[in-house]
Amino acid sequence: MNPDLDLTVKRVIRASRAAVWRAWTDPSRFEKWWLPAPTLCRVDRLDVRPGGALVTRLSDDGVKFVPHLDATFLVVEELERIVLTNAIDSAWRPTNPTPVPMTAEITLSDHPDGTDYRVIVRHGDPAARARHEELGFFDGWGSVTKQLAGVVEGEDAR
Repeated sequence: MNPDLDLTVKRVIRASRAAVWRAWTDPSRFEKWWLPAPTLCRVDRLDVRPGGALVTRLSDDGVKFVPHLDATFLVVEELERIVLTNAIDSAWRPTNPTPVPMTAEITLSDHPDGTDYRVIVRHGDPAARARHEELGFFDGWGSVTKQLAGVVEGEDAR
């Protein structure tokens, strides 16, 4: 990790890596946690494989859904790691996404209490990193990580 370019979120999720993986790969689960509540998420495409697409829409009123994210998965290592970027869209075209171009690496590893969940979001320059932090990176990614934990911890308890 480069502190001048990267932002990170870490959490121990009290659920199995398999449960966390399902939340990342099953559209109906993904929609439950991907955006900070009360914003709603719709998944248009979730093709979790290298070169696959992640396309989502969001709604603040539950009626009108607008584009949110159009990204490409770069690396997928089952139950261990997902790397995606919004700098290349789902059609593999270079983009200049708002608010900032980024590459996110999500890693899952065993922890005595469940899953060690880590996100590193990489930026191309310090200005993009600073902008992402100013826009609320820690609140946004922190809240969706908390929501993810709530979804999978509840599922694993059943």
